[in-house]
Amino acid sequence: MTMMRDDATRISVSWVIPAVVAVVCILAGIGLGFAAPPFCRWAVDTLPSVPGPVELLAELTTAWSLPILTILGIVGGVVLAMITLGESLTVTVDSDGVLLEQNDDGLFVPRSKVAEAHLDDKDLVLIDITGRELARRGTGDLDKDAVGRAFTEHGYFWTEKSLHGGEFSRWVDGDPALDDEAHDLLRERRHALSRKETNTAEELRNKLQTRGIVVRDRDKRQEYRLVQ
Repeated sequence: MTMMRDDATRISVSWVIPAVVAVVCILAGIGLGFAAPPFCRWAVDTLPSVPGPVELLAELTTAWSLPILTILGIVGGVVLAMITLGESLTVTVDSDGVLLEQNDDGLFVPRSKVAEAHLDDKDLVLIDITGRELARRGTGDLDKDAVGRAFTEHGYFWTEKSLHGGEFSRWVDGDPALDDEAHDLLRERRHALSRKETNTAEELRNKLQTRGIVVRDRDKRQEYRLVQ
C-alpha cells in the first residue's frame, strides 16, 4: 500500500449517505412487515396464481411478518451501505502525489506527473504536461469544494473547469478525423460499455490514449479529443 504523508488530506463519502441508505431499508422492512401479509392475502384470493413467497407471506400474521421483514431490512441496509462505501471514490492528496481508491482498487499518481487537476462534470481528472489524462474517476457524492481545497492546499494547479473541455468532439463512426484502428477501438469500447464491462472499457481508453486520443463519456455517448 502506498504510504502518504502525515499531512495528507483525505476526502471520502460522508457517513450520512450510507447511514441514510441503511435507515431507508430498515423503514422499508418495517413498512412491508405491516403491509405485506394483507396484500399477499388479497393477491392469493384474487389472482389465479401467485409465486410461492407470496403464498408464504399470506399465511403470516403481523406478529411474524414484522420482525422477519424488519431483520431482512436491517441486513439489506447494512449490505447496501457497505456497497455504497466500497463503490465510492476516496481521494488522498499530499505533496508527493494523489491516491485514488475505489472498489478495492488503488491508483497512485506522483505529484511530478500532474500538471493540472480539475473537475469535468462529475469526474475528477488529472492531466500531465502533454494534455493526456493520468486518471479520470467519478466523484459521486464527494464534497467537490473539499476536493478542490485538498489539491490547492498541497500546491497542485487546480481549475474548477477543464481547460480542455471545449476540445472534445462526439464520436461518430467513420469520422475522417480518426483512422480505422481508432474507430475499431472505439467500437470495442462502446460494446464494452453496453455490457457494463468497466475494466475492458478502461483498458481500451488507455489504448486510445497511447494513440493520442483522449476519451470521455457523456450521455451514454463517447467523446474524444486529440493530443500530440
